[in-house]
Amino acid sequence: MKKALVLSLAVVLGLGVASFAQTLSGSWDTTISIVPSPVSMTLSSELIVTYAVSGWSFTSDTVLSDAGWTSQHFDVSGSLGAFTLGSVLTFDPSAVAFTSWKVTGGLSLAGVTFDGVFTLTPGDTKLVLTGAGSAGNVDVEVALTLGGNNDEICDFNFNGVVVTVDFPFCCANVISEIAFNCDGFEYVTFEVDNIALPNLPWITLDALLTFTVDEKTLVLTPTVDFGAVACFDIYVTQATQGNLVIGDITISGIGISCEIGGVEFTGISFWGEGTKPGLLKGTPYWEAYQIATTDDGCCGPFAFDITVYFLEGGLQLFDVAELDANMSIQIATQFTFSMGIQIDLTASPAFTSWTLGFLVEW
Repeated sequence: MKKALVLSLAVVLGLGVASFAQTLSGSWDTTISIVPSPVSMTLSSELIVTYAVSGWSFTSDTVLSDAGWTSQHFDVSGSLGAFTLGSVLTFDPSAVAFTSWKVTGGLSLAGVTFDGVFTLTPGDTKLVLTGAGSAGNVDVEVALTLGGNNDEICDFNFNGVVVTVDFPFCCANVISEIAFNCDGFEYVTFEVDNIALPNLPWITLDALLTFTVDEKTLVLTPTVDFGAVACFDIYVTQATQGNLVIGDITISGIGISCEIGGVEFTGISFWGEGTKPGLLKGTPYWEAYQIATTDDGCCGPFAFDITVYFLEGGLQLFDVAELDANMSIQIATQFTFSMGIQIDLTASPAFTSWTLGFLVEW
């Protein structure tokens, strides 16, 4: 009940401020998901209200779920003369507690930019000051960090400083970085990118030279440009060993995407290692096909897509493992309705979830 009262007061306060607003905008994005077996329902809702006046904006971001009021942010941003300022205040509604306060500021003066970030969390403070400028072909950037060790002491104890310089040297552009910590010198690096090989235009090298107190290392990283592929996307991986050995070139996947009469077809197969691309990203599947369309519809923009996923060694016909379908239609300028369905054929029962959602903007 107390949380409900707090939320009600926040809404009333927002409406009170809105009565004096020059510009009031926002959105309410809500999604309700129903899982039939075992029966469960989840709610995700976010209410954003922004009040803007004289170049300043004040924003309240409230996040609700089936667990209650889960997040609350208050953002302020604007300019004051030559200064740009911003502030983010964060609370934990479930614990009825202050989480953090972050203040940012910037100034551009005579070709030199200065920025500062102050962060306050319970029992700890941190201040980061940066400055950057250019003189001819030399670029200089300085970053000073004070505090932030989470030592539960509200002071600005020295944490570290990093200086980055970008300058031309012979025929190359060198990026140098030197760092100091509480113990003194930490490292210095010199980096040159995109070194061309005259007789191998499809290979470039990136060189990184690092000095620490007790060692020096040089790393050369080759980059291979396989060129543009017409119509099909070919996913290629190239192994490297050490600094100068270029290993095997492996074809890891193939994809195609085209539009036919307003309908977009996408197909992708990937059997390589590492992060999967496109439709397969974040899934256990190795192949997927999708048909998607966007049309004017009866009332507003209408979008629909259906995707079929294939699992290697699956038990279903043709290794089909999952079907996903989604649709959305803008019923009015301020209202969009959406629906989705997911069917996992490897699960029992196969019907996994049905999602209904709406977005209201004003």
